[in-house]
Amino acid sequence: MEDCLFCRIASGEIPSSKLYEDDDLVAFYDIDPQAPVHFLVIPKQHIESCGEVDGSNSAVIAKAFELISRLTKERGIDSFRVVSNCGPDAGQSVPHLHFHVLAGRSLAWPPG
Repeated sequence: MEDCLFCRIASGEIPSSKLYEDDDLVAFYDIDPQAPVHFLVIPKQHIESCGEVDGSNSAVIAKAFELISRLTKERGIDSFRVVSNCGPDAGQSVPHLHFHVLAGRSLAWPPG
């Protein structure tokens, strides 16, 4: 989707501080971090939100969680939060599925 911010980051059109990239996923640091460690993992395929996950795209979601596990282990992070907001009322500001990975401080509950 050409007007999607995260599609443009995934294609390399917009620069980001990338942690990882392969044919399916990109991981990069959040430009407005909410914790000492805050990065995003996004599929390169445009999926609007968790509400759009189905049998045709669920394999990339499993791969995203495998990547989250790998990236946190590589960084010595054993306690972290994964957040995906779905829709504007939940705080989703970019309509492209993304997972926030937050760590490095105590994260209160409930979050909002």
